[in-house]
Amino acid sequence: MATEKLYMESIDACYQKEFEATVTSVDENSVVLDRTLFYPLGGGQNWDTGTLKWDSGVVDVSEVRGRADVQHFVGEDHGLKVGDTIDGTIDWDRRHAHMRMHTAQHLVSGIVYEMYDGARTVGNQIHSDRSRIDFNPIRFTEEMIEELFAKANEMVSEEIPVTDCIMTRDQINSIMPPDRTNMDLLPISVKQLRVIKIGDNIDLCPCAGTHVRNLTEIGELQFLGTKNKGKGTTRVKYTLEGCE
Repeated sequence: MATEKLYMESIDACYQKEFEATVTSVDENSVVLDRTLFYPLGGGQNWDTGTLKWDSGVVDVSEVRGRADVQHFVGEDHGLKVGDTIDGTIDWDRRHAHMRMHTAQHLVSGIVYEMYDGARTVGNQIHSDRSRIDFNPIRFTEEMIEELFAKANEMVSEEIPVTDCIMTRDQINSIMPPDRTNMDLLPISVKQLRVIKIGDNIDLCPCAGTHVRNLTEIGELQFLGTKNKGKGTTRVKYTLEGCE
């Protein structure tokens, strides 16, 4: 049975720091749990770290991977066994930084799409101290970057809520163009998706990542630079206030 991903239950669930779970499988340096708050690498977002504690000890979780069965990498000689009950704790500072960074990515991607002729987000990487977004087709001038970050920071100051819900493909396509949501990249067999919504459809995009409840929580976005990636693609790098 696949690991239950507790952080996907709601935006509020992203703020939980502790959970209880049962070990369902083990190998020499990792364990799988029946449920977890740890976000695994995926969707451009880096993994959570933290600890697992049980009656016989405590181990650090240094890496988390997997889609169905989520592997928590805890090092060799961990001593955990199938059936053990653990108390998991995530590194909140790292998790919260990822939440802020990821919501900022959605905001910036939505603004770029609206302001610059439907330029599409074709890649992203979310880290705790810096992040990047790849856009195509576009070449940013200095004035465009200033305009983009001024608009993003203006919206951050407006206390705009961020929510999530489950929607069908048709519902999503009726609100937001497929080029923005990247619906063409999702398997046609997937009929319902979790979406992240900023305000009253300022942006709406399928996503399994962790996010904040309100844009004000992001803090000031700070531009770090751009890079020409070729074939009309430009990478925009940024950080956030307090994450430098």
